[in-house]
This record gives sequence, C-alpha cells and structure tokens, in this order.
Amino acid sequence: MATEIYKLEEIVLIDGTIIEISPLKIRYLREFMDTFEKVKESKSDDETMSTLANCVRIAMKQYYPVMKTTEDVEDNLDLPTIYKVVDIAANIKINEKSEEPVRNQMINNSNSNGSSWETLDLAKLETEIFTLGIWKNYQELEASMSISELLITLESRRELDYQEKKFLAAIQGVDIEANKSSQPEVDPWEAMKARVAAKESGIGNGDPNDITALQGQKAQQMGFGIGMGLDYENLT
Repeated sequence: MATEIYKLEEIVLIDGTIIEISPLKIRYLREFMDTFEKVKESKSDDETMSTLANCVRIAMKQYYPVMKTTEDVEDNLDLPTIYKVVDIAANIKINEKSEEPVRNQMINNSNSNGSSWETLDLAKLETEIFTLGIWKNYQELEASMSISELLITLESRRELDYQEKKFLAAIQGVDIEANKSSQPEVDPWEAMKARVAAKESGIGNGDPNDITALQGQKAQQMGFGIGMGLDYENLT
C-alpha cells in the first residue's frame, strides 16, 4: 500500500459547503501559531474560544479565502468542525468530551511531541532544504510547503546525500558502514577522506585515528599542527 505524507480531510460548513483541508503551509502556520500563543493569556472560556476562532480564520486563508472574519467562522462552523480544523491545520487535538478545559487541552496538546513551535529551529531546516534551488526566496518556500512536507523532503535529501557519500567511498574501496555500530564516534565520510589524504601525501598509514594523517584545517580543529598548509584533493 502506498504511503502518505498526510491525509486530506473534508469539513462541511453549516450551509452544506464542503471544504478540503490539509496541514497548513508554513506561511499560514506561522500566523496561526503566533495567534495561538494568546491562548496562554486567556482568562476565560470566552477569550479562549475567541482566540480559537481567530486561529481558524487564519487557516481559512488557505482553505476557503472568502471566509475573512471570526464572525464568518462562528456563523459557518459548529464547534466540532472548529476543533477538526485546528487538529488538521496544526496537529493540535481538542476532545470536546473531555472535562479538561479547552485552554489546557490546547496548550498541552501543542507540546505533545516533546517540543513546541517556539523551540522549533525552522530557520535551520528551511536553510538546508532551500539549497535544492527550487524556490526564488524563503517566502515562496513557506507558501508551498507544510511542516510535514518540509520534513519528509529533508529526510529524503539527507538519505540521498548519504547514499552519494557511500557510493564515492565505495569507489575508493571503503565501506563506510563497516564497524558502524562499534565505532559510532568516527564519521565514516571524514574517515575515508583522511585515509585518502594520508595515501596521497605519504603521511601516516591511512588509519583515521593516526594523528599523522591529520592535516590542514582538520589538524587545526583537532589541536595538532602536523602538515599545516597542506591539504588533500577535493574528491567531490
């Protein structure tokens, strides 16, 4: 069975209109989560529900742009549908049957994965994926990808990079996965380059743990000065 990055869902407005929804693109998720933070400041259920309706209004910029105000949200969506939108848009689950206040549920469930929007280093993730060269700028990237799409693309890119390194190492007769579990502290790619550098320069025996194989910037980083000013050939 084919795998899915995420599921598309449908909601039905009070007037019978069917809308397809999916995780928010990063562009809208930023605004959604900035508004969501105001839930922590809510002092009553009315304030909480007002913030919730405003979050859904932001989500509608992606799903149904004609719905422009919180009044539109309150007039066209019942409470279970609002909860469903919040769940699909930002993966924040609210159980309408729970005795726990909605405010507490929203705060607790937004951190259910062990991290929060505030701690997510989104800039770092976007910078790594931006090197694919598909987007003109970061605004375009954020308008085209959700967090789930970003992460699965990033995972695929890292896997492809690793396979490329594995292939290049194999050309040099090196299995970068050999003894992987017994020596996790050694980066196989760096170890391979150290062996090649040692063979080409005639220094050391090709063992990545042999300090005589450390040269140039690598030597400086490791605290040695052997061969400073020398370098190995760039194999890439």
